[in-house]
Amino acid sequence: MNRFLIALAAALMLSSCATANITPEMSAAELMQRGQEAMDKNRYNAAIQYYRALHENNRTNIDLIITAEYHIAFVHYKQGKFEQSRAEFNAVLEYFNSPDEELYPQHFKRLSQIVLNNIDEKEKSRALFNRKINRR
Repeated sequence: MNRFLIALAAALMLSSCATANITPEMSAAELMQRGQEAMDKNRYNAAIQYYRALHENNRTNIDLIITAEYHIAFVHYKQGKFEQSRAEFNAVLEYFNSPDEELYPQHFKRLSQIVLNNIDEKEKSRALFNRKINRR
């Protein structure tokens, strides 16, 4: 049983480290789709590669830049990299501190705020748990 669990854990780790198969011909929609599929399979590194390609290939499209940056931040959140994802979500929110705010995809503003609140709650819970453990 232990060998099975070790093999399963190794397989999951390797699949999460898989690289993305990105070609120059991929459209923004295809990069988004592939990034989401990678996320659904917990292939976080591949998902980040797709979202970075989306960002790099669409430097003049602010909607796609915000989309890519939001999704990269969300991947880091899913990985438990709360400090990094907090900084990235705050960077996404900075786009909405401009006169053009209403032109940008508003759902990423609200979703970023929600995830930032979730990070705060998780960190509070973690701190409380650590205090209880240290008292013993």
